[in-house]
Amino acid sequence: MKLFFAILIPVLAASAQSQAAKKAAPAATKAASSSNAASSNTASSNSTARKAPANVKDASKPMAIPANAVRDSSGDYHVTDEQGKKWIYRKTPFGVSRLEDTGQPVAAQSRPSSAGGAGIVAIDQGESVHFEKKGPFGTWKWDKKKSELDEGERAALQASQGNRQTAKQE
Repeated sequence: MKLFFAILIPVLAASAQSQAAKKAAPAATKAASSSNAASSNTASSNSTARKAPANVKDASKPMAIPANAVRDSSGDYHVTDEQGKKWIYRKTPFGVSRLEDTGQPVAAQSRPSSAGGAGIVAIDQGESVHFEKKGPFGTWKWDKKKSELDEGERAALQASQGNRQTAKQE
């Protein structure tokens, strides 16, 4: 059955392309013949209508970091354009991206709010701690030794211990 679909899909795609080419060919010849007839009447108006606007950028070309960009310690490049607008250029695996500089730290804009341990449930297991956090693809679970905890995990552990103490008092 898999072999059937493996053969059927390319055959259908090839036939669809050939039908699209057959439909496009008569339309192209009609357009060419009508433009030849119209060119004898209004040659100057057709030539101006076919030109693209001068300020249209080609999106297929990759964006480059301007030469006057200043690199900061995080690896981002900062530039102010002719209109006085500030921009941040960042190298990504997909090319260069450009963000408007709002004055807020860039790291704070893109980082999740779990730095203070928010949304993380910590369970003390003696020398190690078990963590659980709800994520977009399910619950994330991990274990760490108490000596290897970072600031967010320490905060989550303290918050979980404080929540358990208040629950016991009630």
